[in-house]
Amino acid sequence: MPSPPATDAPRRSYRAVVGIGASAGGLAALEAFFTALPPGDSGLAFVVVQHLSPDCKSILGELIQRRTCLAVFEAADLMPVQANCVYIIPPNSDLALQQGTLQVLEPSDPRGQRSPINFFFRSLAQDQRERAIGIVLSGTGSDGALGVRAIKGEGGLVMAQEPKSAEYDGMPLSAIATGQVDYVQLPAEMPAQLLAYVGRAFTAGAQIQAPGIPDEVLRKIVLRLHGQTGHDFSLYKQDNLARRIARRMAVVQVDRGEDYLGYLEQSWSEGEALFRDLLIGVTRFFRDPMAFQALQEKVIPRIFADRPPGAPIRVWVPGCSTGEEAYSIAILLQEHADSLQQNCKAQIFATDIDRQAIDHARSGLYPASIAADISPPRLARHFTPLEEGGPYTVHKRIREMLIFSEHNVISDPPFGRLHLISFRNVLIYLDVELHKKLFAIFNYALHPGGYLFLGSAESLGECGSLFHPLDRKEKIYQRSGDGRPGRLPLGRHHPYRLTELTDRPPRASTAKRSHTFRELTERALLQEYAAAAILVDKYGEILYLHGRTGSYLEPAPGEAGLNVLKMAREGLRRPLTGALNQAVAHSQKIDLGALRVRSNGGHVAVNVSVRPVPAQSEPFLYLIIMMAQEEGGATGFPPVPVEMAVPELDRRVIALQEELRVQQEQLQAAYEELEISNQDLQSANEEMQSINEELQSANEELQTSQEELQSINEELSTVNSELQSKVADLSQANNDMNNLLAGTGVGTVFVDHKLKIVRFTPAVTQVINLIPGDVGRPVADIVPNLVGYDRLVADVEQVLDTLASRDVEVETRTGNWFLLRIRPYRTLENVIEGAVITFVDITEMRKVQEDLTAREQWLRQLANTLPLLVWTCGAEGQCDYLGPQWYAYTGQSPTAHPEADWAGRLPEPERAKILVVWGEGIRAGQTFTAEFPIAAQDGIYHQFRSWAVPLRDAAGMLTRWFVTSSKLDPGG
Repeated sequence: MPSPPATDAPRRSYRAVVGIGASAGGLAALEAFFTALPPGDSGLAFVVVQHLSPDCKSILGELIQRRTCLAVFEAADLMPVQANCVYIIPPNSDLALQQGTLQVLEPSDPRGQRSPINFFFRSLAQDQRERAIGIVLSGTGSDGALGVRAIKGEGGLVMAQEPKSAEYDGMPLSAIATGQVDYVQLPAEMPAQLLAYVGRAFTAGAQIQAPGIPDEVLRKIVLRLHGQTGHDFSLYKQDNLARRIARRMAVVQVDRGEDYLGYLEQSWSEGEALFRDLLIGVTRFFRDPMAFQALQEKVIPRIFADRPPGAPIRVWVPGCSTGEEAYSIAILLQEHADSLQQNCKAQIFATDIDRQAIDHARSGLYPASIAADISPPRLARHFTPLEEGGPYTVHKRIREMLIFSEHNVISDPPFGRLHLISFRNVLIYLDVELHKKLFAIFNYALHPGGYLFLGSAESLGECGSLFHPLDRKEKIYQRSGDGRPGRLPLGRHHPYRLTELTDRPPRASTAKRSHTFRELTERALLQEYAAAAILVDKYGEILYLHGRTGSYLEPAPGEAGLNVLKMAREGLRRPLTGALNQAVAHSQKIDLGALRVRSNGGHVAVNVSVRPVPAQSEPFLYLIIMMAQEEGGATGFPPVPVEMAVPELDRRVIALQEELRVQQEQLQAAYEELEISNQDLQSANEEMQSINEELQSANEELQTSQEELQSINEELSTVNSELQSKVADLSQANNDMNNLLAGTGVGTVFVDHKLKIVRFTPAVTQVINLIPGDVGRPVADIVPNLVGYDRLVADVEQVLDTLASRDVEVETRTGNWFLLRIRPYRTLENVIEGAVITFVDITEMRKVQEDLTAREQWLRQLANTLPLLVWTCGAEGQCDYLGPQWYAYTGQSPTAHPEADWAGRLPEPERAKILVVWGEGIRAGQTFTAEFPIAAQDGIYHQFRSWAVPLRDAAGMLTRWFVTSSKLDPGG
């Protein structure tokens, strides 16, 4: 990869920044995307975020660089983003974008729980807003799903790979399931669609293109959308409304507002898409953690403290989107109730105009990537994973606190008697006039002293008199007023209230008084004549009391409880225990005769009946009816015969009393044994609960380990893809090298430091007898097929010691000649790891050389026998050989400079002229003659005629000149 650009270099304006998220199987998708990206100035900057192994060096940048002409860099901290560049996330890092500059951070989450794609997408959305583009490619899990919500919420573009084309479809499916994806395409089709969108949505610079939609057309679009969806967006901020419509125009490739209006009238699906674009569905669990911490510490404890005993806590979350914020508040309420060891009686009304978002929220099903927003203890306590690495579902006790419904906060009636309203990050998209009406509605709906929770960028504006700040920084306010209900604002958005106030039935006070008299009469009759009744479950736990039961029940000492068997007075407890057991066992009515129950220092006679009652929650509940006997009525004891004698009657009574005493003692013993058994069972149950908690903790640890293994598996899959590509390249290079060596016929032997053979090419077997089994043997053990050369080992050792190459011509026993070259083996890091021995066949060259040598000797012998002066010149005319006749005539001795010897025997006055004539003949390139004097050994000049004949090679190129000179005055 090229070096990063200097940070002080002039920065080029980019139209948008494209974040590409990929994981397992994403390498093929990335290569297809960048291969299809056309060359030229797109004005886009690309940032690739992939799940990389922290233990391996990534080669992703090198692989992408082969597929694109764009510059590819590994992201570095504080590196500015520039157009037409690709930036790759480093291993074991989180990547963010701030003010157009990359920020490389250490991961804050443990390995296996990281969501680097969500992390970058969120920072991309926050930094680039409408210029943010997110692309989700192949990968397992759901990383990126939360990030695309953030991008879409800021008006950016979202694309996802067609799941059927992805090697792993988890990430694309999770992104598509959010309903925020604009295009679902193959990776090779994305660049064309991306460039078409950017060309319409943005200017050449960094500014967002002005929508340019006429007001009349904008009004008609709003009316058309109202007709399709039933929701009026006329009170939304016009600038934001126009930008969202312009974004949809760019998505559907329409340039004019009038054309888009026609498209909207013809396409019902486009109306739904525009409706969802206008609904800002950007939310997550515990968004703005400091604000939720302030809510937990300053508001929730006050709500619990101020509510009447037994009264439920009522919360309203209008504009709840997919429910994360509503569930976050429910979790805080449940945790505070658990800290107080109370049952959390809460009613949270979560509403929105988006039916699809409400259905998603009602399901309580969220992707695994929410682990990035929720602490591990809270995640384990309130959420349940459906499968390994899969989505989470909200715990049942949290879901039961919430009521989700489709509701328009602008036009539908509000909820009342509320302790808290959370209306966050919605006001920023609404008109100021609508703010006043909504704050008045909230003031009316809140309980005196209730709280209002707004977003970080929202404020009360001109409605400060309705609320006073509790935490101004975190936007938490408390309802102002004297405790009386606020006044509900009336207008076209609340016509139902006017009807409700003007159409009240007359004489409401009379109806109320009549209702009160009836209640008083019924209550008096019930107290005077009705039997006392107790509704219990099969264990005797009291569910409901009817009438006066104080004569039959009293609180038991010890821990407070509502068990009828423990609260029954003396004389009632044992019979009632047996009757309830029989009723449970046989599911039939059990009647007990008159029982003597001790009450207020005396005894009362009571008839008791236990009967099963069908119920929805369980097969049966049980109603215990107690009716006191009237004075003089039946006592429940058998009558005494008149004819029975008194003594005999006394004996009979005594016997019965004794028998009754024994039975009572037996029953008491049985009851005590039952109590002991119950205590043992309770102890065992507590032990089982403890074991269950330990198993649950172990299960959570296993789930965490599974998530980590899943993440590691994705990282290894990415590394495996990169290595497979690298192996393919190496295999291709190896094939090319083998074919190259085989094609050149050069025999090569590679040896290591210990002179052991590492590998060899087939051509070397002509010189050295090698077989595949010789790999690993010392080269000294191999007998070369060479004549007169036994210094191979010594020469290799000398090369390794001196690092100086060595060339030797060697001959084989078959008569072939080779040029033996020994070179050090150097790695890319310039490390010597052995030697390379090559054998180049020079047999033909050797024969040609020998033939040329023989032919040259023959020609020289022939030239030496001629009675002429013989000499040769190079192609440019420089003398390079003088025959023996020359030296015999001139008396010179042969030297290493024939050119100087020849020129030195020319006469000094005519030398320049002779050389000019000689040069002209040479340049002509044809046979020519020249006459000039040459000095003899006695210094006397004699006139010679010289014939210069050009010698040419097979291609006709002039290579040499052959010159003979004869004396013109033989007698001289």
